[in-house]
Amino acid sequence: MREFSVPPVVEVPGSANLTDTPFGRAAEAPGTIVLRRRTGAAWRAVTAGEFAAEVTGIAKGLVAAGIEPGDRVALMSRTRYEWTVLDYGVWAAGGVVVPIYETSSAEQVEWIVGDSGAKAVFAETEQHLATIAGVRDRLPALAHVWGIDAGDLAAVTASGADLDDAVVTERRGTRGAGDVATLVYTSGTTGRPKGCEITHGNLVSTARNAIQGAISEVTVDGSSTLLFLPLAHVFARLIEVATVEAGIVLGHSDVPSLLPDLASFQPTFLLAVPRVFEKVYNGAEQKAAADGKGKIFHAAAETAIAYSRALQDGNVGLGLKLRHKVFDVLVYGKLRQAVGGRVQYAVSGGAALGERLGHFFRGVGITILEGYGLTETTAPATVNRPGALRIGTVGQAIPGVTIRIAEDGEVLVKGVNILKGYWNNETATKEALEGGWFHTGDLGALDDDGFLKITGRKKEILVTAGGKNVAPAPLEDRLRAHPLISQCLVVGDGRKFISALITLDEEALGPWKERHGKPAAMTVAQLRTDPDVVAEIDGAVAEANKSVSHAEAIKKYRILGVDFSEEAGHMTPSLKVKRHAVIKDFADEIESIYS
Repeated sequence: MREFSVPPVVEVPGSANLTDTPFGRAAEAPGTIVLRRRTGAAWRAVTAGEFAAEVTGIAKGLVAAGIEPGDRVALMSRTRYEWTVLDYGVWAAGGVVVPIYETSSAEQVEWIVGDSGAKAVFAETEQHLATIAGVRDRLPALAHVWGIDAGDLAAVTASGADLDDAVVTERRGTRGAGDVATLVYTSGTTGRPKGCEITHGNLVSTARNAIQGAISEVTVDGSSTLLFLPLAHVFARLIEVATVEAGIVLGHSDVPSLLPDLASFQPTFLLAVPRVFEKVYNGAEQKAAADGKGKIFHAAAETAIAYSRALQDGNVGLGLKLRHKVFDVLVYGKLRQAVGGRVQYAVSGGAALGERLGHFFRGVGITILEGYGLTETTAPATVNRPGALRIGTVGQAIPGVTIRIAEDGEVLVKGVNILKGYWNNETATKEALEGGWFHTGDLGALDDDGFLKITGRKKEILVTAGGKNVAPAPLEDRLRAHPLISQCLVVGDGRKFISALITLDEEALGPWKERHGKPAAMTVAQLRTDPDVVAEIDGAVAEANKSVSHAEAIKKYRILGVDFSEEAGHMTPSLKVKRHAVIKDFADEIESIYS
């Protein structure tokens, strides 16, 4: 059993809540720019005073609508400026926010709204409103449904205009660090989503300790970030709170608008999941190949990786420095410009980032700080820091957190970030918090300096018929790094050998077909058996197999004719593969491998 602890750098009093900082800043420095919101083609600055006034208006409207302290208010939307206003508006009214992914099905919406007992819902689009209307007769507690695009935020604000601002001051005072601020439902990779009770103290203390104690170099004066991950996910939510707590200028975007928004907003740091970084790399590689500069890009990539590895070893040779300088002009600078030109750091979480990819981006001039955490840990439990970076690990515990490796290899966590419990689920709460530690279900190892490495999922360990234990994640991570591969699932539990289901990346196939003289009309279903595609995937599998023993290696695979998707029920909104769903839906493909 190994353990590593970092004491908190910020102690949060029991009276603290999420509204203290924005209202305090509005009182002390109302003209400070705290957000920038998209208005047409431009970004308009939002001051602390303006933001507090909008939040107050929503809070008074909620009070007028009968929302009481502790009442749940659901929020179904993509990431946008109004989400942050509504988050803080509900908190200022003493309520509990229940986020819902914009892509959720009617069944998921019914479960989350019904299980949480939400009294009101803010829904973004007409389609979202229609989804809620379809299940509303089975939600007796739901008293109000408001549409964001429908203009109902103005109506909510107007309904409370006659109330004195003192009502909001009083409501804010009813919430303390121990009170639940939000119920964040898990992605549901196994069974029904559970509502994680995240308190005001969890969010405030985790944000302040992470910002001031773990990544203080990232959040200097003039820092800004553009959020594009779903705010329904705890990772983006924690960053939202951290920007407000630290006075970092916050903007909102989404994936379709991301590239032009990055160019105009020019953030100083980003947060993303590994798939985003994989897409950036693969896109740059494909563009270079299409322009006839594939060899230059590959040389630049190898130089970036070598440069980063040398930095980690503390010994960068003169020849490597010169090559790096040349490629900085030819390649790296253009990549940095693609994300706005000012990004120095990016925080990555949600899944494992390949070591090679981490070295590549650092060599390019964008240091990716990989971290680790879950919904139940209010996002971060560990993170790599600019001054304590070990690529290939998920870093050290953030201040206020202790990491322990149990006898069976499971990662246990204790600290300021641990959820209060699961909503309406005492059994699950007792199981997850047994002995005062949160049991993550992940397997890991701590080195002598306290850097954590995640090695697999406790419940996803495959045991072959020969009794060999195999962690599928490392193989899957390596395979997804290949440009043509979108997703994969390693299988073999109870079987004679390990195999894999692989899907192709449609975005990558277009340029690939052009380079290899394939008809543009060729579909994924046709390409899955194309000899050149099969040769590419053979090479990717052989490369991935180098990382494991012969008994753990992938012996056979199938390329599927479709990709895994959230719509088909194979992916969570945070882009995790639902293993049980894929195995069920592609049972025939799996059987064909072993027959």
